[in-house]
Amino acid sequence: MECQNRNAMKSLPYRKTKIIATLGPATQSVEMVGRLIESGVNVFRLNMSHADPAWVRQIVGSIRQLAELNRVGIGILMDTQGPSIRTGDVKEKIELSVGETFYFTVLGDTVPGEKWTSVGYDQFAADVNVGDNLIVDNGEIKMKIRSKTTTRVECEVLTEGSLGSRRHINLPGIHVSLPALTDKDREDIRLGLEVGVDFIALSFVRQAEDIELLRAFIRETSNNHQPQIVAKIEHQFAVDNFDAIALAADLVMVARGDLGIECPYEELPIIQRRIVKQCQKIGRPVIVATHMLESMTHSPSPTRAEITDVANAVYEQADAIMLSGETTVGRHPIACIEVMDTIARRIERSGGSNYHLEANLTSTRQKLVRSGITLADDLKADGVIIFTQRGHMARYAARMRARSSPVYAFAERWADADGLTLCRGVLPRVIKFNHQQPDRTVDAAVEQLMVSGLIKSGDTLVVISDVASGDRIVDGIKIRVVD
Repeated sequence: MECQNRNAMKSLPYRKTKIIATLGPATQSVEMVGRLIESGVNVFRLNMSHADPAWVRQIVGSIRQLAELNRVGIGILMDTQGPSIRTGDVKEKIELSVGETFYFTVLGDTVPGEKWTSVGYDQFAADVNVGDNLIVDNGEIKMKIRSKTTTRVECEVLTEGSLGSRRHINLPGIHVSLPALTDKDREDIRLGLEVGVDFIALSFVRQAEDIELLRAFIRETSNNHQPQIVAKIEHQFAVDNFDAIALAADLVMVARGDLGIECPYEELPIIQRRIVKQCQKIGRPVIVATHMLESMTHSPSPTRAEITDVANAVYEQADAIMLSGETTVGRHPIACIEVMDTIARRIERSGGSNYHLEANLTSTRQKLVRSGITLADDLKADGVIIFTQRGHMARYAARMRARSSPVYAFAERWADADGLTLCRGVLPRVIKFNHQQPDRTVDAAVEQLMVSGLIKSGDTLVVISDVASGDRIVDGIKIRVVD
């Protein structure tokens, strides 16, 4: 069988799976942000572990201006640093060999004449136990705890490596006393509310109460702007409490970097599949993230394993796939977007896992939207038009995973449209609603889509909207052939 021509693949009408790109030194210029939007990025991620307030204000302004210039909805995701445990600063990297002794200290303790570093978490020694394993620098260095005092933890080095400053420490299976929201997180969230980010991701979620704590803080801090909350699943405790966490959050991220360290690696694909399936069942948009095209940080082409990894996430019908280091410090950020776009378009043509068929629909409006999407599938409609004020109807439509019809979701404000940028298969638009005469709103939406070149005369559309019924306005479904 001959390979399909990539230009032909690119010409497919739209891509259902959304792409998130993290911004950093390689992509933070206005020119690069513009090129990323043109290449197909739907949402930009701001990693608050490395961002400062001045940069956040500047880059959010640039994104909004470029989105307006391109007349496209672009979401902004603020990713909090969370309650991480990190090593202290070292003058130069510490070289470690297997079998060596290494010390971690707290509360100002030092170990003269030995290899050691401090830990920026005062309860570190109290939380760990002799025999526990710890992992440093995203899995690069592994150690086992031999002994401890109130201020010092003695470890045996299990894998050789070089330990630099402020490296992340993972404690698999160990419950630590860190707060769900740190002081830094609160300051960053205040900034996110000020500049109007669309999504806030909470790192190292352990239980549903962590999500509720963040939601309460957002409500207390802002009366107007209420970003959606993304629960990052990157800890064994989050996996254990996943069902409650998913119900408490607005979206879910499978953050496979730390998750792959915290859990047995052979369990990771099973955990990912279960999370994606459950999210589709209960109606939570789900993101698959981390190490998707890691080799492209340096290489212009992906590995075959990476191609399959991206393809699996698309086949599972995740709402979005995410790039981290590939677009922050990588040499080929635009190529990474193009690779993801090409893989997603091809896999979407071949079908998917259809976990959405097990969706729990509890309201009349959810069932109405399902009927509209089913009708569009049966007709092979050229599009579905849906109108939404707070985004609920559009999210219901995304949940139904339309087979071939783009879902054009019209909101009255870009702030609401941008909040739909992580919904699979949904293309957010903005229009002024005519609440007294809903048919005129439909006419204006069809005209806008025609002017934009998204539909043409003769196309068949399924319209889910308010309709006049006597002296009442009710929800309804109509078939419309474009004049």
